[in-house]
Amino acid sequence: MKKTIRLTTAQALVTFLHHQMIQVDGEVTPFVHGFMGIFGHGNVVGLGEALEQMKDKMPFIQGKNEQDIAHACMAYAKQKKRRAIYACTASIGPGSLNLVTAAGTATVNRIPLLLLPGDTFADRQPDPVLQQAEVESDYTISVNDAFKPVSRYWDRISRPEQLMSACLNAMRMLTDPEKTGAVTLCLPQDVQGEVYDYPVEFFSRRVWYVDRSPAANDAVQRAAELISGKKKPFIISGGGVRYSDAGEAVKALSLEFGIPVSETQAGKGEIRDDHPYYVGCAGICGTLSANQLMKEADVIIAVGTKLNDFVTHSKGGFQHHDIPMVSINLSRMDAMKMGALSLVADAREGVEALTQALKERNYMAGYHNEVNEAKQQWQEELNRLALLDPAEGLSQTRVLMELNQLLQPSDIVVSASGSLPSDLERIWSVRQSGTYHLEYGFSCMGYETAGAFGVKLAEPEAEVYSLVGDGAFLLAHSNLVTSLQEGQKINVILFDNHGHQCIRQLQNSQGIDTYGTEFRFREAHTGTLSGSPVPIDFAKVAEGYGAQSYHVRTLEELKDALEMSRKSPVSTLIAIDVLPGTMTEGYASFWRVGTPGVSENAAVNEAHQRMVTAVEKLRKY
Repeated sequence: MKKTIRLTTAQALVTFLHHQMIQVDGEVTPFVHGFMGIFGHGNVVGLGEALEQMKDKMPFIQGKNEQDIAHACMAYAKQKKRRAIYACTASIGPGSLNLVTAAGTATVNRIPLLLLPGDTFADRQPDPVLQQAEVESDYTISVNDAFKPVSRYWDRISRPEQLMSACLNAMRMLTDPEKTGAVTLCLPQDVQGEVYDYPVEFFSRRVWYVDRSPAANDAVQRAAELISGKKKPFIISGGGVRYSDAGEAVKALSLEFGIPVSETQAGKGEIRDDHPYYVGCAGICGTLSANQLMKEADVIIAVGTKLNDFVTHSKGGFQHHDIPMVSINLSRMDAMKMGALSLVADAREGVEALTQALKERNYMAGYHNEVNEAKQQWQEELNRLALLDPAEGLSQTRVLMELNQLLQPSDIVVSASGSLPSDLERIWSVRQSGTYHLEYGFSCMGYETAGAFGVKLAEPEAEVYSLVGDGAFLLAHSNLVTSLQEGQKINVILFDNHGHQCIRQLQNSQGIDTYGTEFRFREAHTGTLSGSPVPIDFAKVAEGYGAQSYHVRTLEELKDALEMSRKSPVSTLIAIDVLPGTMTEGYASFWRVGTPGVSENAAVNEAHQRMVTAVEKLRKY
C-alpha cells in the first residue's frame, strides 16, 4: 500500500506549493516563494491555519487591498521573468471579487498569478452565508465564477481529493510560457478544513521544465526567403524577447544585416540606445525615428509581441496596408496576426535560426543613411524637450528627462497608466536591462505602487521608483503602507496635474470640450465640475502613513528631494507639481477611438470625418 499523510485540503495545498520547482536553461529554483493576501471568514480558518503551520517555509505578507496585493504578486513574477511567484488569497464575496481586475491584468500580460479566493460552503448547509451572492437560476454559481473569463485555468475544489489534479493543472498553466496568466483555484470554506489521506508522493519535490521550443526548419526557410527579397526590413522586439532572454539574439540579427530595431513597452530595455540600429520604441507612444522607419518598411519582423493597436497604430503604422510580416512567437494566435508568416517558436530559438538562414543567403538590408538620419532627427527633438522651461511651472516631459539623468543605471522604474507610460516609452533611456518595468498590456490604473512593492521584493538591493499620476495614486496606493510594514523601501514619485490629463487631451483631440477628467470643485451656478482644482497634499498623505515625503515645485527641489529620498531608510513619496498638458504626443502616430458619428459640436463632427477617412485606408484584420 502506498504511504499516505492525513492533512486538511488547505494544509495539503500549501505543502504541495512549497515543493514545486522550475527549471530554465538548466537552473532549478523554487517556484512559489510565499503568499500575499487578506484574511477573512472565507480563508482565515482553513488556509490561514495552514500558512501559520508552515510560516517558516511559506511566508505570508498581509495586504491592505486585494487588488493591490494581487498586482504586487504579478509584479514580482514579471520582474522575475515569470520564474518565481507569490500566491494570493482573499476571503469570499467582495474580497475575492477585488482580485478579478488583477486576474485580467496578469492574463493579458501573460504573467503567472496564482489566485486562491475563498468560496461558499460546498455542502450548502449554512447557506446563504455572510457575503454569499445567491444565483436563483443556477445555485452552483458563486461570485468566483466571475474569474472564468480572465483566468487561463479555473477550478473549484469541492472535495479534498480534487486538489491533486487541480494543483497539477494549475502548475501546468503557470509554468507554460505560451499560455501562462491568472490561475484561479476556488476554495470553499468547509473543504479547506476537511481531511483526506493524501499520497505522500504527491508532496515530493517536483520540477517543471521550461524547455525552449525550437523553430521548424521549413518555417525558418519560408521566413528567410520572404525577408531576403526585401530591402527595408524593420524589427519590432516585444515582451517575449525579455522573458526568453533573447535580447542578445535580436541585437545580433539587427547588427548582422543592418536592420533597424524597435521595441514595445513590454520589451523596452533589452536592446538599448547604444546599439547602432536601435531607433526607440514603435507605435502610438513611440519615437519619431521608429515610426518613420516602420512606415517606410517593406517587411516587418515581429518578435515576441502580440501586435496590439498601440504597436501597430491601429494597423495604420505602415505605408502599405498589405505589408508582409514575419512573426516569431510561442503563441500561434499571436504569430498569425495581420496575416503574418508564422514562425512558432521560443523567441531566442526562432531569432537565432532565422539569423543563420539569412546568413546562408548572404542577405543584407538595403538601407543607406536612413537609420542615422532618423536617429539624428529624433535626437534633435529630445534636445528640444530637454530645454522646456515653462514660466508657469514644471513640464512633465522635462521632469522625466531630469529624473532619467539623476537616477542610477541600476534603479528600477515602475509605471502603468495615464500619460507617464507614453512619455517613458518615448524619452526614457534604459541603461541596464531589467530596470524598466511597465504594465501596459492592460494599462491598469493602480498598478504603479503595487508594482513597485512587488519589484522591491524581487530585487531587494535595488532602489525602486513608482512613477504615478495623481489619479492612479488616488485609486490605489495601499502597498505604500505594506512596504513600510514589511521594511521594503519603495519610492513613489507622484506627478500632480489635477486629474486625468491624458484623457482630457484625448477628449480635446476629438473636438470634445473638457468634461469630467479634471479634479475640480463642483460649481453651484453651473452644476458641473468646473471650479478651481481640488487641493490635495499628497506629501501629507504619505507622511501620515509613516513615509518620508517631499513636495517639489522646481527642478532644484527635485534634485534635493531625490538625494534625501535615496538616503531614507523607509519608503518615500515625492509629490511634483506639473503643468497639465505638458506630456509628449504625436510623432507620426494614429490611434483609432470611438469618435461620435454625430454631435452638436462641429469640431466633433470634423474629428469623426477625419477618423472615417483614416479607417478607409487601414488594414481590416
